[in-house]
Amino acid sequence: MGNVIILGSQWGDEGKGKIVDLFSDRFDIVARYQGGHNAGHTVFIGEKKFILKLIPSGILRPGKQAVIGNGLVLDPAALLAEIEALESAGVEVTRSLAISNRAHVLFPSHRMMERMSEGRPGRVSIGTTSRGIGPCYEDKIARRGIRIADLMNPDIFRPQFDSVMEEKAVIAKALGIYEELDLPAIRDQYEGFADRIRPMVRDTALLLNQAIAAGKTIMFEGAQGTMLDIDHGTYPFVTSSSASAGGACTGTGVPPTRIHGVIGVSKAYITRVGGGPFPTEALDGAGDEIRARGKEFGAVTGRPRRCGWFDAPLLRYTAAINGFDSIVITKLDVLDTFATIPVCVGYRIAGREICEMPPTVAEIEKVEPVFECLPGWQSSTFGIDTFDALPAKAKDYLAFLESRTGVEAGCVSTGPERKQTIVRPGSRFEKLVT
Repeated sequence: MGNVIILGSQWGDEGKGKIVDLFSDRFDIVARYQGGHNAGHTVFIGEKKFILKLIPSGILRPGKQAVIGNGLVLDPAALLAEIEALESAGVEVTRSLAISNRAHVLFPSHRMMERMSEGRPGRVSIGTTSRGIGPCYEDKIARRGIRIADLMNPDIFRPQFDSVMEEKAVIAKALGIYEELDLPAIRDQYEGFADRIRPMVRDTALLLNQAIAAGKTIMFEGAQGTMLDIDHGTYPFVTSSSASAGGACTGTGVPPTRIHGVIGVSKAYITRVGGGPFPTEALDGAGDEIRARGKEFGAVTGRPRRCGWFDAPLLRYTAAINGFDSIVITKLDVLDTFATIPVCVGYRIAGREICEMPPTVAEIEKVEPVFECLPGWQSSTFGIDTFDALPAKAKDYLAFLESRTGVEAGCVSTGPERKQTIVRPGSRFEKLVT
């Protein structure tokens, strides 16, 4: 038991929210380290459904500290709406949440710029949520961003805001954008947001490192998935932040020497939202069946997800990038009806087997997946909570995934609720979270 990173091992939407929620009661703090309100975690507790976009899933556990790290970009309006929704459902937020004073602030101008970028003639559409996440990260890297600490001080914020927005107006007009923004009204609105979030704003890097020094444990929660990482994903069809394990350190200010384990979350199959290559996508009735059975629609956008078969080479790649100690296999029950289940075990390009993940979209689109078909179990696994109770062929399927990826499947999810989960006794996973 120590400080553990939990993150997606595919293209996001793997079920991280449930896993973080389920095991957050074993940790003192849950810290989110990257992304914005373009990523959603869905958690079911009994009959209640919670969709979390910015706030760590650990907030649903009474008495736990939740942290929004410096690696996020924060739309205050979205955050406050999320807080209000949670508190109206009986969840205590304001006394349990700490917001980094170094996180960057997202403005309406960022959404405007993203809509322009996605719709510009001749540009390959990435399929973003158009919530302004990418442009906000652009400003951060270009060193013209406005941070929460700036927002807290009107003497700093007002001239900074006016200067940045003047520059945005020039850029917008040069690109043929004539959408008018009421800048004085936006500035006043954001100063109002500042007053509301001020009690939660902290130096969260200091908070987390002091907590570790005091013997407390932290779960680091990633958004999206490794294949959407800005450096290691299917660029340019990626998000704008470091969604891999390394982002936990840069996005919270906790050093790598204080991390004790990394857990990846993977569906028993694979999905992706938006554009980009997808070697094992099932473009037939099987893909439709997976989507229907798995309710594969975006938690934030409602967009239907593209569905396909488990990709072992992809997971071997993300395991190497992140150093997975264990993986969680979610939605095993979605495959209950299939007589045979294909698993991608290798890649070929032009008839030649390759061992590495191709670096360009053009190369990945040429990949010919090599499949092995396993017999399905064709019986219900829904809600099973012990490994021994699984059908023999379901156990064989999990063992096959372990053998082909080189990582143990230490935990298996068989439904959306907390109790519909198997923790394998003696696994590395069990040691990390208990």
